[in-house]
Amino acid sequence: MMKAITQQNVSVLLEDYVKGDKSKMDELLPYVYWELKKISSRFLAAEYRNHTFQTTELVHEAYIRMVGNNNVNIENRAHFYGIAAQLMRQILVDHARRKKAVKRGEGKEKLEIDNALGISIANEESIIELDDALKKLETLDARPSKVIELRFFSGLTIDETARYLNISRETAKRDWTFAKAWLYRELKTA
Repeated sequence: MMKAITQQNVSVLLEDYVKGDKSKMDELLPYVYWELKKISSRFLAAEYRNHTFQTTELVHEAYIRMVGNNNVNIENRAHFYGIAAQLMRQILVDHARRKKAVKRGEGKEKLEIDNALGISIANEESIIELDDALKKLETLDARPSKVIELRFFSGLTIDETARYLNISRETAKRDWTFAKAWLYRELKTA
């Protein structure tokens, strides 16, 4: 029977993994798997109607990349999920670029920003536009870009995002509001 595990236990297992005990990742995976699937589901729900990825496939690909990268320095639970979300985003962007290379010249749909949900992605072109916009925002101001990544892609709360970035809750809320508005304006003109 699986023991109940707290967020603190997850952080301890992650710390042990980073310190070199690679067996901790195998021990950790059953506890974080469902949260990773939720993050993956958010990505795929926000992607486009006819995507070819399955939730499990995206989780497994991100996990393989994470475990295979010896340079990953995981600080805590929020950081772990942030890295996983970043990898999932990159996997989808890479996938979209490959598909776009095959489908050059087809019509493109615009991204829509929904104030309640964040960002809705309609097709491969939209994923690439979103990634380009996030990179542009990051060069202008990295923190709001990171807030979007943690909130939208990782599904962290404002409080978790603030703790992860070591900023106040109010600053995280302001950055979230600013970044959504900036992305809306940027993507509307794309």
